[in-house]
Amino acid sequence: MTYSIAQAAERSGLSIDTLRYYERIGLVDPPARDSGGRRSYSDDDLSWLAFLTRLRTTGMPIRMMREYAQLRHRGPATAGRRKKLLFEHRASVRERIAELQSSLDVLEYKIAHYEQIEQTFVEGITA
Repeated sequence: MTYSIAQAAERSGLSIDTLRYYERIGLVDPPARDSGGRRSYSDDDLSWLAFLTRLRTTGMPIRMMREYAQLRHRGPATAGRRKKLLFEHRASVRERIAELQSSLDVLEYKIAHYEQIEQTFVEGITA
């Protein structure tokens, strides 16, 4: 199946401008063109966009994403380096999750603290 740039944007959750930007900086191969010269994205293109979106969501810098994309083009011989990039990024993601969990723990503590204050205040009024 093929998709127009608008359909690819809708399905990927990326804007048309982002798709063009990703193409311009080499994250996405120039898609095929239809008979009218319009971009025509494949299911494989959409899968790659979904992966790129995951990388961005986890905070991978564009320069690392570009390196990964360039290595991908060179084929299986680069599997080790691609794995290393993902391994390093995974460590960064795990650190960020730990930071977020610690922050969430503080929020939970404060919320429970304020709920206790509210409950004590309500009990004092009704007593």
